[in-house]
Amino acid sequence: MKKGIIALWLMIATMGISVQAQQFYNVLDYGGSNDSTGLNTAAIAKAIDAAASKGGGTVYFPAGKYITGPIHFKSNITLFIDAGAELHFSDDFDHYLPMVESRWEGTEVTNFSPLIYAVDVENIAIVGRGLIDGHGKKWWGYSEVTIRNQKEGEETKWQKEFKRLNKDVLAPDLPGWVERGFLRPPFIQFIRCNNVQIKDIKIQNSPFWTVNPQYCDNVTVDGVTIDNPPSPNTDGINPESCSNVHIANCHISVGDDCITIKSGKDRSGRKVNIPAENYTITNCTMLRGHGGVVIGSEMSGGVKNIVISNCVFDGTDRGIRLKTARGRGGVVENIRVSNIVMRNIRDQAIVLNMQYAKTEEEPVSERTPLFKNVYISDMAGTTNRVGQILGLEEMPVENVSFNNINMQSKAGFLVENAKNISFNNVHVDVADEPFIKATNVQELHITGIQNRSPKADRPMLVFEEVTDANIQQNFPSAGTNTFLELIGDENKAIFIHSNNFKNVQQTVTGATSSVVLTNNIDAQKK
Repeated sequence: MKKGIIALWLMIATMGISVQAQQFYNVLDYGGSNDSTGLNTAAIAKAIDAAASKGGGTVYFPAGKYITGPIHFKSNITLFIDAGAELHFSDDFDHYLPMVESRWEGTEVTNFSPLIYAVDVENIAIVGRGLIDGHGKKWWGYSEVTIRNQKEGEETKWQKEFKRLNKDVLAPDLPGWVERGFLRPPFIQFIRCNNVQIKDIKIQNSPFWTVNPQYCDNVTVDGVTIDNPPSPNTDGINPESCSNVHIANCHISVGDDCITIKSGKDRSGRKVNIPAENYTITNCTMLRGHGGVVIGSEMSGGVKNIVISNCVFDGTDRGIRLKTARGRGGVVENIRVSNIVMRNIRDQAIVLNMQYAKTEEEPVSERTPLFKNVYISDMAGTTNRVGQILGLEEMPVENVSFNNINMQSKAGFLVENAKNISFNNVHVDVADEPFIKATNVQELHITGIQNRSPKADRPMLVFEEVTDANIQQNFPSAGTNTFLELIGDENKAIFIHSNNFKNVQQTVTGATSSVVLTNNIDAQKK
C-alpha cells in the first residue's frame, strides 16, 4: 500500500498539484464499496469531510465500480479516480434532493443537485484515468417524453417541489422548461469557485450539460474525454460567466454542442451581469455535436477575449457558431479563431447569427445584443456552407475578418445586416451558390478571393444594398461568366480596382452607376 501511495504522489505531482501537504483518503476506508453493491454517497461524503477537517487532501478511488448519488465538494479537495475505477451515478431522482442553488440554461433556479457539485469553495480538482458515468438515459426519457406529454393537473412531486422553491424565479422572456418545472441536473457544476481543475478523466452519459462551471475564476479542463450518445442538451463543456478559463487537449463527442461559452439568459442574465471573459480553447478534437465551439445563445452578461486555436471538427453540425437574439442583450467581442481543420460539417463552418429566435425589429435597448471584433484565420476543410453572418436591422454585426481560408463547400458566404466585413486570401471551391452574397452591408473589403469551380450561370458576388465596397487584387478562375451582380438600386460606392478579369465575361451586371472600375485587366485587353 505504501508503494501505491508514493506512486499516487508522483502522479499528482506530474499534474501540477502540490504534494507537500497532500493526505490521501481511500473511500474504501470510510465504508465505501467498489464491487457494484450499495450506495457510496455517504462514504464519499465522510472521506471528503475527513480530508476537509485536516485542511484538505485527496479522496482516492482505487480500481472498481462505485455506485453513488451526488458528490459535494469542500475547499482544498481533489477527487482522484484511478485507472480502472468507475463512478456510476444513480438514476433515482430522489437521490438528488434536497434541491440546491443552480443555474439552468442561463437562468438562476433551485433545482436537483448536480451529480458533482460545489459552491463558494477553492482549490478543487477531479483527476485520474478513471471513468464517471451519469446514467442519463432515464433523465432524458423522463423529461423529453413524460413531462413533455403531461396533461394538465398531472404534476409530479419533483415539479411541485421545484415550483415551491422557484416562485420568484426570473424566467426567460419566452416560455419553456422553467415553467414546466422539471429540469435535469448538470453533471459537474461548480458555482463561485476559484482554482478549479478537471484533468484526464473520462465522462459519459450526462443527464444534461456535462462540465458546467458558473461564476468561477481560473478553471482548467485538460485531457478530458466526454462521450455522450445522441441525447437532448448533453453539451460537453459549458463554462458560464467565468473568467480565466483554459480548455485544452480534450476529445468530445456529445448530443448537443461540444464546447459552449455562455453568460446568462435574458432578464436573469442581465440582472446578474457577469461576463464570460479570457478563455483559451486549444488542441481539442470534436466529433459528434450540434456545434463545435459555440458562443451563446445565452450571452446576456457578455462574452469577451476568447481564443480558439489548433482544433479539429469532424462531423459536427456546425464549426464555430455565435448565436443570440433580441431580448438577450450583452456584447460578444474580441474573438480570435485560428488554425482550424473542419471535415464533413453538415451545415455551416462559421456562423454569426443574431436572429437565432425570430422576432420583430425593435428600438435599441438593453435587450439588444451585439457581435463585434471577430477574427477568423487559417482554416481548411469541407462543409455545406462556409460562412453565415446574420445581424439585426437595428444592430449590424461589426468588424469581422476572414483570412487565409481554403475549403470545399456547396455554398459560400451569406452576409446580412453587417458592417466592416473583410475577406482576405479566401479560397473556396463553391459548388452551387455565389461565393459571397451580401445584403444591407456597409464597408465590405474583398481581396484575393478565389473559386476554382465556377459555373457560367452563377455570379461570383451578389450585392444588394451594399455601401462602400472595396474589391481588389482578385483573379477569378476561367469559366467565371459574371464577377459581380448588383440587385436593386440601393448599392452605393462600389470600388473595383487592380483585379485581373481576363477570364471573366462580364465584370458587373445590374445598376452599374454605383460602380467605379479602375486599373483592372479585363477580357477585352488580354
